[in-house]
Amino acid sequence: MRTGIALIGFMGTGKTAVGQRLAEKLGKEFIELDALIEKKAGKPIPEIFRRDGEIRFRELEIEATREIAAKKNSVIACGGGIALNKINIDRLKQECVIVCLTASPAVILKRTSGDKKGRPLLAVADRERQIRELLKYRQPFYERSVEITVNTSRMSIASVAGKIIEMLKNYEAND
Repeated sequence: MRTGIALIGFMGTGKTAVGQRLAEKLGKEFIELDALIEKKAGKPIPEIFRRDGEIRFRELEIEATREIAAKKNSVIACGGGIALNKINIDRLKQECVIVCLTASPAVILKRTSGDKKGRPLLAVADRERQIRELLKYRQPFYERSVEITVNTSRMSIASVAGKIIEMLKNYEAND
């Protein structure tokens, strides 16, 4: 039986906040993949994008995923683009149930609006349009990867964590 939970989904859907709460409630280790990538690279993600490009960031993401995917009893908050590379999802599925957090474009825009510098893919004039385009492009990747989906648009962090725990029980009973 898989003992980990990997949270995937677009930026601003609550992966880090929900992941921390979930790990706390379930007594599991919390791992934030982006923080691990920054530690390995020795620089923040916006700087990786600016200096080395998105391709280099995705390479670092694959390396970090390989390193942590087999960890037991963990909750992993993955970056928004993790599902773009099937190898990441295949690795995560060995030990983790994949949970996708979703939110409406308006909610994502609101949640990410105070963090312009830390979101390289949203460093554009029309952020709402960019969010809609990225969501449209990524949707099939998320759908192909996911085992459980929770829309966080109108839910508190605690409610989302509770719903995931409830859905995991049902999922494991039918797995």
